[in-house]
Formats: sequence, structure tokens, C-alpha cells
Amino acid sequence: MNDTRRTALIVGASRTIGLGLAAEYLRRGWDVIGTVRGSRRTALHDLADASAGRLTVESLEMTEPDQISALRDRLERRTLDLLFVNAAITRGDIPIGEVPTEMFTEVMITNALSPMRVVETLHPLVAPTGTIGIMSSDQGSVSLNTRGGQDLYRASKSALNQLMRCYAARRADDTRTLLLMDPGWVRTGLGGADAELSVEESVPGVAETIEGQQRKPGLHFLDHQGQVVPW
Repeated sequence: MNDTRRTALIVGASRTIGLGLAAEYLRRGWDVIGTVRGSRRTALHDLADASAGRLTVESLEMTEPDQISALRDRLERRTLDLLFVNAAITRGDIPIGEVPTEMFTEVMITNALSPMRVVETLHPLVAPTGTIGIMSSDQGSVSLNTRGGQDLYRASKSALNQLMRCYAARRADDTRTLLLMDPGWVRTGLGGADAELSVEESVPGVAETIEGQQRKPGLHFLDHQGQVVPW
């Protein structure tokens, strides 16, 4: 293996944007580790088969802390140049007063708590000049919310952003780059069929923005065009 190649771990890479990012980083010459939930075969496995050994597929249910720790142990001999968490769910556009407690808990655990558990557990694997990123959304921006709607999803992304700021504040001297990324409104199961961007239009911009922030310590909230997203 070429020791000069960089390595990216993409958590949540079985489909849509995560799969697109795995393919994009392969195209850019990186080695890639991508995670999927469970043991079923996915498009990521097909991509791995065609990657000449440069893409490794790992199983991870990130809402299970023991599985995150087990992944860390499996990767303990690897050094990551990029750790990127791409995983989120939505349960529809329901006014917050009508959201069942179980649904609220599920979305908050998946979209806010679990990504931060991944970051907290796996950050020792990231090189001192590497990047730690999480897929956020401009719907997590409090100042941009002038129309309401998608109450629970918005709240989960705002919570994620706040937790990432807490993480960054505790590590003010860390030399790693920390990113919250807004991929734009993308046509996925989450974004819907009417979204403005295809995965193929969003992903190169996300990767280019991540590349552009390399070796720039501190926390940055940016979109797929490299523009600052207001908190």
C-alpha cells in the first residue's frame, strides 16, 4: 500500500451522500473506510469490490456505543486524515407539540448524540493535522429559521451544532480542523424529490470545501460551496 495516501473514514456510507463521498475520495486518490449498518450487502460493497483494495467496509450501528468502541479497536493501527460522520434521520414535518416522546428521543439520539459519541471515541485516530467533520444542515441554523417547519429535524441539527461547539471549546488548543457541513438541499430520501441538488452536484463541493479547510484549526460551519453558514 502507498503510505503517502491519505485515509478517510466515512461513517454512514452505504447510500446517497455518504456513498458519493466514498466514491469522491477514491477518485481523489485517498484510501477510504466506509461504515454500513448491519451485515447486508450495499452499494458500498460493490464500490469496494472495484476499488483494488483501497476501500474497506466496516459495520457500525452508531447508536450503539459498544459498536463505536469496537470500531475504534479494529482501527487502532490506522491513522485517519479525515473522520467524517454522515448519518441522520427525519420523521416528517410534524409540529413539535405533536411529536411523540419516542420519536423525539430517536431523532435526537441519531442526529445529535450518536455523531458526537463517534467523534469523542474515534478522535484519537485522527492525525494532529487531520480533519473531523459532521454533516449538519442549514436547517440547524437558528438565525436562518424564518419559516419554521421540520421542527424536530431542525432541533436535532441545532443540538448537534451546539454539542460540536462544546467539543471544540474543550479542545481550544487542538490542531485538528473541525467542520460542520451543510451539503445543500439534496435529492435524497431525507431531502425529498423536489430538492435543488443531485448527490453528484453536492458531493464534489462538500469534498472540495473539506480540502480547502485542511490545516485550519478550530470549528467552521460551512456549506458545499465553502460559504459560512450562520449559527
